[in-house]
Amino acid sequence: MGKPPETTNRSRRTPAGGPIPSFALYGEAPAPEQETLHIEEIQSRSRLYQWEIRPHVHQGLYQILWLYRGRADVGIDEWSGAVEGPAAIVAPPGTVHGFRFAPEADGLVLTLSARFLVEGELPAAAEAFRTLFLAPTVVCLTADDGAVARLDALMRALAAEFATPGGGASPVPLWLARAIVWRLAQARALSGRAQGTRGRRHQALFTRFLLLVEEHFLERWPLERYARALGLSYQRLNRLALTENGRSALEIVHERLTREACRRLYYISAPAETLAFELGFEDPTYFTKFFKRRTGLTPHRWREQNRAAL
Repeated sequence: MGKPPETTNRSRRTPAGGPIPSFALYGEAPAPEQETLHIEEIQSRSRLYQWEIRPHVHQGLYQILWLYRGRADVGIDEWSGAVEGPAAIVAPPGTVHGFRFAPEADGLVLTLSARFLVEGELPAAAEAFRTLFLAPTVVCLTADDGAVARLDALMRALAAEFATPGGGASPVPLWLARAIVWRLAQARALSGRAQGTRGRRHQALFTRFLLLVEEHFLERWPLERYARALGLSYQRLNRLALTENGRSALEIVHERLTREACRRLYYISAPAETLAFELGFEDPTYFTKFFKRRTGLTPHRWREQNRAAL
């Protein structure tokens, strides 16, 4: 089997000439501000579409298709070929990908937002994330390799946790997702097939930007400072964010700040004015305007509405 070239020379049209659709999960409308960690069996969705998932993209979402056994015809960017399990098809955000599965194909599809792997993360795990998602690729494994059994066990355990009622409040799915990324990053590094392309650099730069946002968003860094830390101009940083995530750099920073505000309003009983100062706002009134513009509600009303849902 040939290996897909690691490149971002990505077509944005189907072979028939139509536009490439963008989804959250296949067939579902994108939700760019939604925190996503989702896992499902290959058959659960592909069966609904006669075993064919047509070419599409995910903006801001990272996907791992774990083909434990069976066959799939894979198209990833401009590469296409047959893949036999065990293998993992890795698709960073913006990668055009599609599949036609054999009915007996067995495996799982893991979809997640970068924030699940970079928010508050240890440097070693963040490095594994960068290694795995540098560029789209197929990580092929040997059937009798012990890594296959470990990866499959992690994927099945994550699927079981995901299906458990109330599992969303547990840290276990996040731990398992990070372990999967770690294992696959090791397998990719050992394969010796990563290539130093322009696409890899762009993906690595964007991941570094996400890590910087996580580290400094409470300090209210201006975008120019993020750009300098990355060795970019403000304009290049913004183009990078739009290309890799479909949103501006400022939108990404504001989204992270909004999520933090929501978490603190939900879990901390301090007045919104106090939380505003903790979030780096010198004027609580400006915080209220910022929060309402982002959520449609004042901080006080958002807290009331969300706590009432308990």
